[in-house]
Amino acid sequence: MLAESAKPGAVLLRPFSAAAYFLRKTANIFEMEMRKLRHEPIDLLTRAIQPLLWLLIFGQVLAGVRAIPTGDFGYIEFMAPGILAQSVLFISIFYGLSIIWERDLGIIHKFLASPTPRASLVLGKGLSAGVRGLSQAAIIYPLALILDVNVNLEPLHLLGVFATVLMGAVLFATLSLFIAIKVKTRERFMGIGQVITMPLFFASNAIYPIAIMPGWLQTISHFNPLTYVVDALRTFMLAGGVSAFGLGQDFAILILVSAVLVWLASRAYPSFVI
Repeated sequence: MLAESAKPGAVLLRPFSAAAYFLRKTANIFEMEMRKLRHEPIDLLTRAIQPLLWLLIFGQVLAGVRAIPTGDFGYIEFMAPGILAQSVLFISIFYGLSIIWERDLGIIHKFLASPTPRASLVLGKGLSAGVRGLSQAAIIYPLALILDVNVNLEPLHLLGVFATVLMGAVLFATLSLFIAIKVKTRERFMGIGQVITMPLFFASNAIYPIAIMPGWLQTISHFNPLTYVVDALRTFMLAGGVSAFGLGQDFAILILVSAVLVWLASRAYPSFVI
């Protein structure tokens, strides 16, 4: 009788225990990826060169031309959140290359033979890409202050930037992992990564407003997740920043697309070793 009476409680606890197990395994994968990061800190510094060039050269030139309408912001101010979003994109979109190396070394086979949820394997790696993205924020923020950008340093806004960078990195890293699983080779992966990176960047509001785009490009930009990353970053990062779409919509789209990509990548993961 006692055993039978305990069954309903045990059933109720199963979803919580499953969720706890999933989170624990995700944290394990995340921690493993962070250990790799300790051995390659120079990589983060070299990746900071490109956003620095965009802000210091491209941004300074166009700021002098005054050809792009940016509302109440100067062009450097308008551009700074977009370049942070660009850095997150560029770091994350090639993240799938790491699992191709892991497959060649036989590491993926060990993961798949373990009881670790496939979604944990994907999400843990995506979260580690978020930390790499945050390292770019630590570089771009001081540079923005040097360039006299009116950056909002209130704690809640900094937390908003943290959350946006993390979600953007998870989304693009998971997309990268899904592409890597499907193409399986480094050469194909690098080719596809290079093909989609610049269209994602230029078909967004990172370096110019959506309003000045031709109609067909405006339509594409509204389906581009980078647009919503930039919109949220511009809202949180700049003093007086206002979301064009609403932060609720920005975060809803990022979370929904990320969830779909995690599901797709986790479903495809076992086929990676075939």
